[in-house]
Amino acid sequence: MRFRKTLTLLILATGLVFALSAWAQQKPFTQQQVSNMVRDRFGDESGAKLIEQRGIEFAPAAGWHELRVTAPGKTEYWRTISVAAGQEARVEAPPTDLAGTVVVESSPGAEVYLDGSSRGTADATGHLSIDNVAAGSHELRIAAAGKKVYQQNITVTAGQEAKVEAPLAALGPTTGEVRVNPEDGLKYVWISPGTFMMGCSPGDIECSPGERPAHQVTITRGFWMGQVEVTVGAYKHFAAATGRPMPPEPSFSGRHLNPGWVDAAMPIVNVTWDEAQAYCSWAGGRLPTEAEWEYAARAGTTAARYDDLREIAWYADNSGIEWLDSAIIAIRDPSHYFKHLYKNGNGFHEVGLKRASGFGIYDILGNVWQWVNDWYDTNYYQNSPSQDPRGPTTGRLRVVRGGSWGNIPRLVRVSFRGRDNPATRGNFGGFRCGADGSAP
Repeated sequence: MRFRKTLTLLILATGLVFALSAWAQQKPFTQQQVSNMVRDRFGDESGAKLIEQRGIEFAPAAGWHELRVTAPGKTEYWRTISVAAGQEARVEAPPTDLAGTVVVESSPGAEVYLDGSSRGTADATGHLSIDNVAAGSHELRIAAAGKKVYQQNITVTAGQEAKVEAPLAALGPTTGEVRVNPEDGLKYVWISPGTFMMGCSPGDIECSPGERPAHQVTITRGFWMGQVEVTVGAYKHFAAATGRPMPPEPSFSGRHLNPGWVDAAMPIVNVTWDEAQAYCSWAGGRLPTEAEWEYAARAGTTAARYDDLREIAWYADNSGIEWLDSAIIAIRDPSHYFKHLYKNGNGFHEVGLKRASGFGIYDILGNVWQWVNDWYDTNYYQNSPSQDPRGPTTGRLRVVRGGSWGNIPRLVRVSFRGRDNPATRGNFGGFRCGADGSAP
């Protein structure tokens, strides 16, 4: 339909608001307004409906005109066109979505990435506004030093603002990270969650029934483990802070192993299970479970020991003046076994002198036995939970792990399960603590 017979301008943007003027001398009309004019002025109902359905053919005067096409949520189309007398000027104005804005509220100084490209850094309040973002789905990633990365897909609506609140959480510790516990002054190592095979190691022919069957265990939460056994110096601090006495000084057949507790770097011994638990509680932790202990001792390995025993542990063969073949002595002269150790000057040593495990833990094998949280049951592995086992609910003996300076090699293995009366004090036994949480 034409208003004039001189020339025609066809707008191919149905449903849009348009404005055509001879240098701004005419006001803009919507498609509906034109339809209403046809209906009201000419009584042409069919023509009005055709305009509503198919668009508008407009016949302006020849010359230069300003064309503007707009619609909600779409970019504005504007240009100057020339209309020749008696001819049709055809203008294609396909609508495109308006750009949106992404407003990020995060941690101050965080770097913000959109679809893999950096779009700036959050200001001191954690605010960043990203303009001219195309409508649609985008990948948003926010990162900052010492913080967990925030990443998700967001949808931007044309012409609107997408607001994202993403405060970054502090990064947790990583496996092997070492921190000093302010309570006892000892170093603790972070052990991340994971799954391992607990019990008799593959190919280990020395396993006892209590180490079988080997079974998969998952530790679902990270924990801290003492990097070394609790030392005399740390225990003295505990005793002074709590008003407790020091345990009896250790001696071996009358030979003093640490007279007057003078060597603070030696492991504390002669402590009961209750005293060990009390110490760990005072230090903000607890005794580790048997599963946690073995998981930490293995440090990702499946062997009976994480390295050559002579390099990683003090045990009967190397804890004295000269090298002994303790396994042969135990077979040939078992009734005088400890006499041989006494004559050779065997005893415990200062902590941290042997090679550490893959997790950075020292003396996890050898030097002194270590109390753990669990009650002992020879058959526990046959029906123990596959996640975070904590041992039987009751019992008579507590589990000890790791072997000691007085033991033959067969007992100094990551899967070997020792047990003792919780009230026992001995020169062969000490402990190390575990702890939950983000800090020891």
